[in-house]
Amino acid sequence: MFATRGYMLDISRDRIPTMRTLRLVVDILSRFRYNQLQLYMEHSFAYEGHEEVWEEADPITPAEVAKLQAYCEMQGIELVPCQNTFGHMERWLVHPRYNPLARFPKGGAMTPWGTVKKFPTTLDPRNPGSIALVEDLLSQLLPNFASGLVNICCDETFEISDVEEYLGFLCKVAEAARRRGKRPMFWGDIVLRHPECISRLPKDLVALDWGYEANHPFGREAAAFRSSGLDFYVCPGTSAWRSLAGRIENMRENLAAAEKAGRENGAKGYLLTDWGDEGHWQPLAASLPGIILAGNFAASGPKAANMDLERELDSVMDAPLGGLLMKLGTLYLMGGALRANASELFNILLNDRGYSRHPGLTDSVLDEISGVASGVRVAAERWTDRSDWAKEIVYMANLIDAACHRRDEGRLRALRDEHGRIWRMRSREGGRVDSLSKLPRF
Repeated sequence: MFATRGYMLDISRDRIPTMRTLRLVVDILSRFRYNQLQLYMEHSFAYEGHEEVWEEADPITPAEVAKLQAYCEMQGIELVPCQNTFGHMERWLVHPRYNPLARFPKGGAMTPWGTVKKFPTTLDPRNPGSIALVEDLLSQLLPNFASGLVNICCDETFEISDVEEYLGFLCKVAEAARRRGKRPMFWGDIVLRHPECISRLPKDLVALDWGYEANHPFGREAAAFRSSGLDFYVCPGTSAWRSLAGRIENMRENLAAAEKAGRENGAKGYLLTDWGDEGHWQPLAASLPGIILAGNFAASGPKAANMDLERELDSVMDAPLGGLLMKLGTLYLMGGALRANASELFNILLNDRGYSRHPGLTDSVLDEISGVASGVRVAAERWTDRSDWAKEIVYMANLIDAACHRRDEGRLRALRDEHGRIWRMRSREGGRVDSLSKLPRF
C-alpha cells in the first residue's frame, strides 16, 4: 500500500465542478481508500485583484475551499492546493496586463510533439514580474489549505530551452512555497530530460513522475528519482481525457505499470491524474473506471488487476451500467487506430472536416462502432429517469456516434444541445461556452 493514494482533477480546462459534484468525488475517493485530493488550477481560484482572468470561469472561492476541506477531513482525505506557476499560464498571459510576463508574448512555442502553441504559455523567468505574480498567487491561495503540501506544477515549460533557467525559477517558486509553510511538489517531466540535474534539486521537493500511456517508462524514471534521494510519487492517468469515452485497456496497463515501478522503487505516493484537455468534453462517468481501479492498485498492489471492475462500477452507479460504460471505453481499439494521449475518434470529432483519419477506421469500421454506441445508448436510456450516470453514458455514446458521422449536421446539432444539458448536471456554467466552441459546428 502506498502511503499517499491521491487523485488530481483538472478544474482549469473549462469544467469546474459544482460543490455537490466535488462532494460526490470525495465520497467515491473515500470508498476506494484514497487519502489525498488535488484540484489542478490555472485560473480557477478567485484571486483578489486578478478578476479579469477568472471572472467568466465560476471559480472556486476561499469559502468553498473551507467547506470542501471540512468535508474531506470527515472522509480522511487531505486536500492539497495545486496551482501551476510556470508553464500552462495561457489563461493569464493572453490578457494585456499579464502578456509582458510571457517568454513568447505572441505565442509560437514548439512542443515536443511537433505542434506549435498559438498563445503564450510560459512565464519568463528573467522578468521580475513573473515571480512577483507567483508570490501573490501563493500568498492568497495557500492560507486556505491545512495541508503542509502544495503542488507548484512547473510542467511543460515549452518556451524555456535552458535547463539552468528552468531550475532557477523552479527553486524560486519552491522557496516562495516554503516561506508560507508548505512543502513543494512539482511535475518531473522537465528534469527527467536532464537527469544529470536531478541530484542538484533541494531535497525537500517531492517529484511527481507522470506518464499516461501503457508503455510509459515508469521503471526508468522512478529509478532516477530514487537514486537522487528525492521523495516522489508515480502519477498515471484515467485515460479519459481526449477519448470521448475512455481508453480502458490503456488505462489498465498504465495504472499497473505505475504501481509496479512505484512499489519497486520506494515511491511515497500514487497520484491518479484526470485531465480535461480540449474542452473537457468527457463527463465524470468516463473517469470512473480509472478512479476505481487506481484506488485498488494504490491500496492493494498488483492483485488489483484481477478485480471485477464491472461489478464495482455497477455498485457505485447503483445500476447495471458498468458493462455499458466499459463497452464504450474499448471502442477506441477497433480498426487498430491507436494514438498517444487520445482516441482517433476524439481526433476526428475535434478536427475540421479535412482531417485525415487513420486508415484503419474505414467507413465500415465506423459504421460498426456507431452500431455498438447506438446499442449502448438504447440500453442506458432505460435508466436515465433515475441515474445521472446513465445520462452521461448516453452522452458519451452520442459523442462517439457523432465522430463516426462527422458530416451529419443533424447529429452535430443534437450533440451541441446535449452538451449543455449534461454539463449543467455536475459542472458550473463558467467554461461551458468555451468547451462548446471546441465541438464542431453544423
